[in-house]
Order: sequence, then structure tokens, then C-alpha cells
Amino acid sequence: MSEVESPAEEIRQKVIEALQTCFDPEIPVNIYELGLVYGIDVDEQKGEVGIRMTLTSPACPVAGSLPPEVEAKMRVIPGVTKAAVEVVWDPPWTPDRMSEAAKLTLGML
Repeated sequence: MSEVESPAEEIRQKVIEALQTCFDPEIPVNIYELGLVYGIDVDEQKGEVGIRMTLTSPACPVAGSLPPEVEAKMRVIPGVTKAAVEVVWDPPWTPDRMSEAAKLTLGML
């Protein structure tokens, strides 16, 4: 018998799916598999989603455009009334944060 997901978990899964459509234009891997997403907080009562993420470097050319893109993609998810993206630099991103699929895509395995 399968478990029924809570509304918060359903939203979280949709958030992950949306994050997997966001790409750093210089790297052919989505930001979720790159390990740029440090946290996803869902408040199902208020419909709020908070994303903590980083970039590959402070000088990343999409530093100004990627966080608003992520926020916009969160806002169109059914059940989400508010979305906020916080860019953090600690801990610094390293390739160790990438999923095995990302490492395979980039020829690192």
C-alpha cells in the first residue's frame, strides 16, 4: 500500500521538478542536480516556499537573473502563494555537492 503524500510534500516535489528546469547557461546540468539548492522550506498553511541556494561562484554571470527565475518558477506551482529565494555563500559550493547523475553528465565519474 502506498503512502499518501502530505500537501507540503506534494508542493516540495513540484518545487524540485521546477528546480530541475533551471540551468546555469554555462553548465548543461540543472541547478538541483548541481547541488546549488541548499534548502527547500514549504509552509503549506500559508502556501509559502523558501529556497536557499548558492551559485557556482560569486562572479557567476547569472547571479542577477537566476534567483528571480527560480522565484518565478516557484510562484506558478499550484498551492504556492508566495516564493522567496535566498542566495547564500556559506558553505561555498564545490563539485562534491553534485549528484552522481550530474557528475556522469559532466564526465566526472
